Amino acid sequence: MRTHVIRAILVGGLFALLTAATAPPDRLLAQSSGAPQDTKQQPPVSVPSAPKDQQKPPEQYTLSVEVPLVTLDVVVASDNGDPITGLNKSNFRVSEDGVPQPITNFATPDAPITCVMLLEFSSRGANGYPVYMANAVSWSNAFISQLKKNDWLALAYFDMRTHFDVDFTQDKMAVRSFLSTMRMPGFHESNVFDAVIETLDRLQDVKGRKSILLLASGRDTFSKHTWDDTQKRVKQTDVTIFSVGVAAFEEVMQDNGLGRGASNLNYLQADNQMREFARLTGGRSYFPRFPGEVPSDMQEIAAMLRSQYSLGYMPSNQARDGKYRKIKVEMVGTDGKPLEVHDEKNKKLKLVVYARQGYTAPKGPVS
Repeated sequence: MRTHVIRAILVGGLFALLTAATAPPDRLLAQSSGAPQDTKQQPPVSVPSAPKDQQKPPEQYTLSVEVPLVTLDVVVASDNGDPITGLNKSNFRVSEDGVPQPITNFATPDAPITCVMLLEFSSRGANGYPVYMANAVSWSNAFISQLKKNDWLALAYFDMRTHFDVDFTQDKMAVRSFLSTMRMPGFHESNVFDAVIETLDRLQDVKGRKSILLLASGRDTFSKHTWDDTQKRVKQTDVTIFSVGVAAFEEVMQDNGLGRGASNLNYLQADNQMREFARLTGGRSYFPRFPGEVPSDMQEIAAMLRSQYSLGYMPSNQARDGKYRKIKVEMVGTDGKPLEVHDEKNKKLKLVVYARQGYTAPKGPVS
């Protein structure tokens, strides 16, 4: 009897949240920094062969079936930033281009944080002092203080190019140790567009909830990619981006006629770009003007990352047209009306939903 080996590849059948909380993220970040890679391969599976008199040239069949699954990481919060927990699948309504979509997968917030801190490391600032870099490094430490022992953190920074120097680790001191070496930037350039795209590319195959904490001015000086390129890439990702502007104090100085260099228009454009990174991916943007605001902002970011609900649906529109499809997530009660949540004083809270705004459909025939 001849043994036929049939391999069925079902894309989208696995939901990212079933990843064990103790399993490390894929090691993608250290590849450009010269870190050693694990080249150990699993031993091949041994299959008993047929008797010699029955052996014939093997025939293999490959069945490739594509089952698309759109996944969303959603945070529901009050208008003052407090996450709302205890919700269930029936409280969420998802539509794509105005068409309701049945939610097939749902998970509550129970996974550890998996985050890449992406820092601007330029020499730009005020009076010759690299304020942007100093703020990014200092505020990164404030975020690390909010992490728990089972959270995963990686560190990348950018100037003329993007550097991936600390791969995903649960050793927070290793990240702090590297931050302590970031003192004197060697370049004035700040290629934020390239950095965002390259970091998203490296996170593409990391499973489960994943995020980027971007600490930057938002101003791009020398990227090979344009703003349109960056927007297009951000629209394709399932990574949540939280943007923290490191130049807000300089903007205040500029508004009061005390600053030098960049115009108000440049700052405004940079801030809008930082907001767009967050808005498109379901994150939030922050622009602290004084150091005293930073600890509460970082605490809020960590709380939101721990409060993400994960939703999944198979889109009713199966066209592989490469078009951008808008997603809307709404909160509803058991009666189908808008969900009402009250605080301890029975005051009705205004709910804000943070979820990515859409996705780009695949293009081309099914393989």
